[in-house]
Amino acid sequence: MEPGADFLRLDAWLWHTRLAKSKPLCGVLIEAGGFRLNRQPVTKAHARIRVGDVLTFPWAGPGGIEVRVWRVLALGDRRGPPAEARALYEEVPEA
Repeated sequence: MEPGADFLRLDAWLWHTRLAKSKPLCGVLIEAGGFRLNRQPVTKAHARIRVGDVLTFPWAGPGGIEVRVWRVLALGDRRGPPAEARALYEEVPEA
């Protein structure tokens, strides 16, 4: 992250959250479609994500495909351990 920047690239942020094993793989997931940032479709890995943004995306869970909704709590400076990664977002409960 650039000093003083209030945003981070979406692929980098997803990598920090440990959504995928590599930053390029995060980019592939984004470009495949299905991601929404504040309700707007996003297919570019360089999309800017900020604290307070809401990210919606499909995820293959044990029971099949489910929709995840995350609110960004922090941007993070690195790809840390899982506990640190979970502190970057909160799950938004279904309405």
